[in-house]
Amino acid sequence: MATTKTPKKPAAMAVTKKAAPKKSAATKTAAGMTLAEVMSALEKAGTAQNCKTYTRHGAQQPMFGVSFAFLSTLVKRIGSDQDLALELWATKNHDARILAMKIADPAKIRSADLDRWAKEQQMRMCGMYLASLAVESPHGLEKADKWLAASDENTRNSGWQLVGQVASRDESTPDSWFTKRLAVIEKTIHSAPNAEREGMNMALISIGGRSPALHKAALAASKRIGPVEVDHGDTSCKTPEAGPYLAKMWAHAAAKKFASPAAQERARESMRTRC
Repeated sequence: MATTKTPKKPAAMAVTKKAAPKKSAATKTAAGMTLAEVMSALEKAGTAQNCKTYTRHGAQQPMFGVSFAFLSTLVKRIGSDQDLALELWATKNHDARILAMKIADPAKIRSADLDRWAKEQQMRMCGMYLASLAVESPHGLEKADKWLAASDENTRNSGWQLVGQVASRDESTPDSWFTKRLAVIEKTIHSAPNAEREGMNMALISIGGRSPALHKAALAASKRIGPVEVDHGDTSCKTPEAGPYLAKMWAHAAAKKFASPAAQERARESMRTRC
């Protein structure tokens, strides 16, 4: 009997589609580093002394105690990487979160992620990194208004730091918006929680560096406010007095041929990557 050959399946049917690989700590970033590699580098660079210092400034465990100089070397190597930034934040490690704010992509970060980071950021002195990121994103002014109206102190403090960054970096916002913020500062700064009081004072100074008219308005408000007391805990930090601080800012800007301290700041690299 003749044998009948079974016809072969068409090539298209013989190919099994592979599932896309899941992203993990071993996935390479654009700069050639994995999350695991970054965390390992952070752990090796940390010191117990830095942990003690950061704790005094409000940082919480877990942390390695990595110097800002070492973080700068990683920022230069990694550049901007939003996916890695999200992974670093998710570790809840203090040093990883500082790095996350430095390498996050302002063009790609989501509005909801900014809100979450503002609420979860613990170390007051590093809140300016988040404010700097927010003002570089498309969500800056919207976030300032939203965060200032938040119920939790962390987010409100982030809001005041963002007000300062908007004053220094965003040329499009009208002076009237800052005049309203000055009125709120003058009315509530002495009754505000400690961290928020610090943020308000720095916002007052940044607003005073925006334009000659706002400089005059900020000086007048600071005189009516009087001394601002902020408890900096077991640190050497001092609360700057608006009048003398603004005088130095304007003199320095004039010496460098800038129209204002804000104009001088806009000419510089973003503070979250340079500091």
